[in-house]
Amino acid sequence: MSSRLNNEILFEATSCVQKVILNRPTKLNCLTFEMIGELLRTFEEYEKDPQVRAVIVKGKGKAFCAGGDVVRVIQFMLHGDLYCVKEFYKNQLTLDYLVATYKKPVVFLINGAVMGGGAGLSMNAKFRIVTENTVFAMPEASFGHYPDVGASYFLSRLPGHFGEYLGLTGEKINGSEMIASGLATHFVYSKDIESMENALCQVLSLNTSSKSVNESDVSRIINEFVRIPVLKERSILKRLDAINRCFCKDTVEEILFALEKEATTIDDKWMSNAIKSMKLASPTSLKITLRSIREGRKQTLRQCLIREFNISGHILLRSFNYNDFYEGGKAIFFTKDKKFKWEPSNLEQVHDAIVMQFSEVVHDDRWGYLELPQRQLFKISKL
Repeated sequence: MSSRLNNEILFEATSCVQKVILNRPTKLNCLTFEMIGELLRTFEEYEKDPQVRAVIVKGKGKAFCAGGDVVRVIQFMLHGDLYCVKEFYKNQLTLDYLVATYKKPVVFLINGAVMGGGAGLSMNAKFRIVTENTVFAMPEASFGHYPDVGASYFLSRLPGHFGEYLGLTGEKINGSEMIASGLATHFVYSKDIESMENALCQVLSLNTSSKSVNESDVSRIINEFVRIPVLKERSILKRLDAINRCFCKDTVEEILFALEKEATTIDDKWMSNAIKSMKLASPTSLKITLRSIREGRKQTLRQCLIREFNISGHILLRSFNYNDFYEGGKAIFFTKDKKFKWEPSNLEQVHDAIVMQFSEVVHDDRWGYLELPQRQLFKISKL
């Protein structure tokens, strides 16, 4: 096993299969600027290397990857290091796009928390294996950001308006619910993950006469360990009709009104939790999130990532006097008092014209453009 970056990522070769292991367990494997750069270089090398036939990605500890290192990003900005921030986002989105369009099988073993940047890395890949320990969430609106890293693509393609629900509330779902909604492709018990991993390495290494690996072979090996998860009676996916009724509305205000109206006649905890979460979140972030998911439904992944790069640029450059990301980051990650001072402080003051401008190109040489090549995207589906 080889390692770089002070052991933040471990690389292990098992014959023709390369393993990439995120190794910041005490930080829930959150991705740093250096880790993202190293992952991008490594995946580019593996794709070109004829000796590498498949890649397995996993995380050490209780989390797969709980996101990007938001604290470091804010510290970069406060110290005026915009270059590192720009490269962080540029490389992260480029990495996510590369993995989603990879020419070799990439198997993600998501045994634990997967959020933010961890979701961006894995949710557009073809093999997304979850367990009974997996927890998924996109909580960015709660700290003044929005679900990026391709979330406007993968959230917008969930059943009905479930993607809007997840993006606007930041609620968590488990591995069973990820399977049922299409966010994950396979469910395997955590006790069987190591055996499945060993089987993949062993079988894929046997047929060395072929330079490539048939993805059906990968799927066949995984399916030997797959179990059918059962949704709990109180699973949020059993409330999908109500979610669709509320989250199909055109505006955040209408969604909240619909939720509050339903809550007067139906006593269901998910509704009160959704209302509470949305009222605590940044009003501007909520409106950016809803518009981003709705736009993503009509766009390719490549288009979504380029648009998200623009939105993030405006947020970080504080375009349109937007300061909620710094306010939210301070209240959650620094003072940790969760006393937010959003500006504007209510939804009615967040005008649509401003929200639309966040998606436009950033006309600032310090940020630039995200250039992504045309590559074939694997269709997100259950195998």
